[in-house]
Amino acid sequence: MTSAAIAVICTATILMGVFGLSLTRSTGDFYVASRRISPLTNASAIAGEYLSAASFLGVVGLIYLWGPQGLWLPIGYTAGFLVLLLFVAAPLRRSGAYTLPDFMILRFRSAVVRRMTTVVVVLTGWLYVVPQLRGAVIVTEFSTGLPGWVGAGLVVVVVLAVVLSGGMRTVTVAQAVQYWVKLAALLIPAVFIVLRAGGEDAGQALSEPLWRVTVQGDPLIAASLVLALSVGAVGLPHVLVRFYTNPDGHAARRTAAALVGLVGIFYVIAVLLGLTAVGALGPSNTEADTALIQLPAAVLSDATGDVLVAVLVGGAFAAFLSTTSGLVVSVSGVISQELFGGSVRGFRIGALAAVGVPAGLTAAATDVSLAGAVVLVFTFAASTVAPVMLLGIWWSRITAAGAVSGMLTGAASTGLAVVVSAVSVQAPVLLTYPGLWSIPLSFAVIIAVSLTTEPPASTSAVLTKLHLPEEHRGQSRP
Repeated sequence: MTSAAIAVICTATILMGVFGLSLTRSTGDFYVASRRISPLTNASAIAGEYLSAASFLGVVGLIYLWGPQGLWLPIGYTAGFLVLLLFVAAPLRRSGAYTLPDFMILRFRSAVVRRMTTVVVVLTGWLYVVPQLRGAVIVTEFSTGLPGWVGAGLVVVVVLAVVLSGGMRTVTVAQAVQYWVKLAALLIPAVFIVLRAGGEDAGQALSEPLWRVTVQGDPLIAASLVLALSVGAVGLPHVLVRFYTNPDGHAARRTAAALVGLVGIFYVIAVLLGLTAVGALGPSNTEADTALIQLPAAVLSDATGDVLVAVLVGGAFAAFLSTTSGLVVSVSGVISQELFGGSVRGFRIGALAAVGVPAGLTAAATDVSLAGAVVLVFTFAASTVAPVMLLGIWWSRITAAGAVSGMLTGAASTGLAVVVSAVSVQAPVLLTYPGLWSIPLSFAVIIAVSLTTEPPASTSAVLTKLHLPEEHRGQSRP
């Protein structure tokens, strides 16, 4: 039954790609869907790609593993979109750029900044695809008995089929539908499970006051997680590129507002299931990443449990496919713009590179925790691109030298933390979770270097473009 659920999701995704292909008629369709996506559709598509393996499986798993302490993750994930709504969405859309490197060249007039951003975007995309493929491996092995590589290979094939056929246009159609598929895949089992469990398990798990909750008993980890997840959303290329598909800045802001609601609804259900799992599964050797898939059988012993497991497996594969599709589109666009002049052929070559490297890394990453891997990606994005984006939009004094210095500092900081925590089983908390210091350090370096160098001569004109609504520029909307 679970194999059938996977087959249905993959087939439906390919069919949606075929439908999207019929709408794709230009290069603009490939890169930004001709900037004609409505706020609700775009919000659904962004939620579809944002709610990844770590959200669908990892949130429930960490709440099961840590108890109420795991609530910090959905709080941080959702807070990231509040930051996007307040500070980034509308100015980013008004920039008129296709990709993050395009935005950087507009803002800083520096080829060095552009190339640095390209490297960061590609690395972020590769690192983020790995937990999606790893999630497919875990779910396939656990639920079907097939080798894990079958699941990962299926994700790669389906994503390439959708992306290569029509780029952003086809991906938008698929992701918007996949959000609602994932929401239903959580909601339907949640109704049965909570009704059968009577809510007692969730209530018992929440018996400790939330203001006393800390992750693994250490408030430094909690603070680092929330900061990394909140700021990191601003540096995720597959999320930011979607705001380029809105017609104008006002629509981008409405998209971000709707997005907060859609993501919030999803996490409320995930948290409820996670808290139920704390009591229903009990202390055991259950793997955190498979806790959600095991929950129906633990609560419902009849055939209903088997059906609900299949529903959850289908929803998990929708998560793997939608997030991987968004990442491949964002990385493909950057590679094509930088190496192939922005051609559709270059986009397709970029798509192959965007999944090829992560597929190899996934084969070697056999002990990767889904939520842990995604937190690392958020920390990297929050320490590199995010500070440059925020200061580039809101601070006129930032310079190209400051931007490059900040991204190098952030990359070096997170890289050091990863190496130290990998070689030492008792690494300090702030090296295992470096966001609490790596993010402020990046901001500080950008500000310090910028104050000693000169901003681009075009700063005033660019900031006017970013902050002045389209209808007040004396220009027609795109």
